[in-house]
Amino acid sequence: MLLTVDATFGAVLAVLLVVAAAVVALAHLGRARETLIAGARAALQLAAVSLVIGWVVGSLPLLLAFVLLMYAVAARTAGRRITPNGSWWWASVPIGAGVLPVVSALLLTGLVPLKGIALVPVAGILIGGALTATVLAGRRALDELRTRHGEVEAGMALGLLDRDARLEVARGSAADALLPGLDQTRTVGLVTLPGAFVGMLLGGASPLLAGAVQLFVLVGLMAVQAVAVATVLELVARGKLHRRE
Repeated sequence: MLLTVDATFGAVLAVLLVVAAAVVALAHLGRARETLIAGARAALQLAAVSLVIGWVVGSLPLLLAFVLLMYAVAARTAGRRITPNGSWWWASVPIGAGVLPVVSALLLTGLVPLKGIALVPVAGILIGGALTATVLAGRRALDELRTRHGEVEAGMALGLLDRDARLEVARGSAADALLPGLDQTRTVGLVTLPGAFVGMLLGGASPLLAGAVQLFVLVGLMAVQAVAVATVLELVARGKLHRRE
């Protein structure tokens, strides 16, 4: 067993969380309270999920409902990170557009069985990756449009459509959302040993099988994030996802 879950485990986690929040506060990053809340929520949510997964493994309707719940939470989280207004729900589109085709392909080909023990972690990884890419691309695209609004108007004055002018300005910044996934894939095995790889090794799988599964996860993530970034960029360019009141 990698970790022993006891009082020492809880104490070390609490200290690490306080240290993280303290550093954020001392650096005046403005996210100290949010850091504490995120850590506390993670503990409660993982405890609840650990219990819930035991129920959904044996029931297909509950399994699908749980995956939909993950998707709904991801969509709302991403949307609220991008914009405070009512257009936040458009963030559900890039997440769904990225995750649904990949998960469907995995199920149809039999690479991932329709069982909770396999579907939930795979869907969770892909949804989480799509959430991150959507938030980064959406925020950066909207920030760039606000900063370079004059360039958008200049493009329109030259005859570009509003959508095309926005795309020209926001595309480069939105593309930066792909960098974390690309860097993780480039350095896997050299800098990092991701969770899927380590988890399979701890579960007794051979290093070759663990490596194959991790490669599968990383390539799937790149596909999901590429679709999510392209979709959120299009939504921003068309004015569907915005920060106007």
